[in-house]
Amino acid sequence: MQESIDLHSWTTMSIQRSVDFIQNRLQGGLAFLGTVGSTSPFVGLFGTVWGIYHALTAIGIAGQASIDKVAGPVGESLIMTAIGLGTAVPAVLGYNMLVRRNKGALDEVRNFAADVQSILMGGYRHETHEPAE
Repeated sequence: MQESIDLHSWTTMSIQRSVDFIQNRLQGGLAFLGTVGSTSPFVGLFGTVWGIYHALTAIGIAGQASIDKVAGPVGESLIMTAIGLGTAVPAVLGYNMLVRRNKGALDEVRNFAADVQSILMGGYRHETHEPAE
């Protein structure tokens, strides 16, 4: 048995489906960017631990701590730390910028959707109040 749906409900559901589609498109890739930003420092930390491990191994094999045994592995560990931070900082900044931009764009889409629904259902424009900045 098929129930009929009134025009107002159908319009509301259709507009909401469109808003949801746009929201999903705007959020595409943000999870990956957030993951890169949050895990990159740990990759750098792993490189640091790995380099220090090799430095300590070189000291253990040589029997004494000399600068030539320690400098190479410690330098490599610092490079890994710099790479991790150099990846994380831009990723987090980009993520935050995109989230802020997407929020503004989605607010505009929702306001437009409300205007379209008001015009289709009642023939008038929905008045939106802009938040004070």
